Amino acid sequence: MKTRGFTLLELLVVIAIIAVLAALLLSSLQNARRAGQAAQCVQNIRGLAAANLGYAAEHEGRYCFAQDIKNNLRWHGVRTSSSKPFDGTKGPLSPYLGAEARVKICPAFQQILSGRKSFENGSGGYGYNEIYIGGTPADPWTGELVVNVQNPSATIMFADTGMSRATGVQEYPFCEPPQWVSPNGVLAGALSPSVHFRHGGRANVVWCDGHVTAEAPGMLGKKNTYGGDDKKNQIGWFGPARDNGWWNPAFEHGPAD
Repeated sequence: MKTRGFTLLELLVVIAIIAVLAALLLSSLQNARRAGQAAQCVQNIRGLAAANLGYAAEHEGRYCFAQDIKNNLRWHGVRTSSSKPFDGTKGPLSPYLGAEARVKICPAFQQILSGRKSFENGSGGYGYNEIYIGGTPADPWTGELVVNVQNPSATIMFADTGMSRATGVQEYPFCEPPQWVSPNGVLAGALSPSVHFRHGGRANVVWCDGHVTAEAPGMLGKKNTYGGDDKKNQIGWFGPARDNGWWNPAFEHGPAD
């Protein structure tokens, strides 16, 4: 008795079904990995806010300063000169960052870093609101008083950030608002945006009251002075631009620009 084998058409159908199932499985695994990375990033950035509040509690109610006047001490670490890397275990927030005493790197950001040629190594892919929280327009080297933040639930403390360069996306320790600010508090021209929307087109943001949100871009940048393509790399800012929007602790709610 002859047994009937598979026809070529049947084999092709089976192969096609297997290929579709494999593609669906791969997509599910990738989505699960991205979700896990975003969740870890949320924990990292929430930890930065807690560390900053811990610092303020022991420093006369002032948030950590963003940088010193010599540009060798930043919120995330210290270096001996501009040609040396930052030591993330000796920064002002180090005593408040747990056993590792350094900023944890966002796992999604770690995958796209271009080798060790980072613009500001040690910040983990996170940027600090240095103009309004890590400093003030009148005194950029001193952290703002916590009590001066009028809208803590609507004022950015840290966000996912990055800097586009010709060689790729690098770390950048500051969360740049739409405009830079003169010492008397006047908006004085456009800045290069630095919020990095790396989690499926969204950026994790921790606000001054400690809650975390995932924000979609309101604007993506273009080519910057370092030869990087901000639009391609999903770097820009979100929210209203008027009065520097959610960066400004005294921002009064109103129509977006």
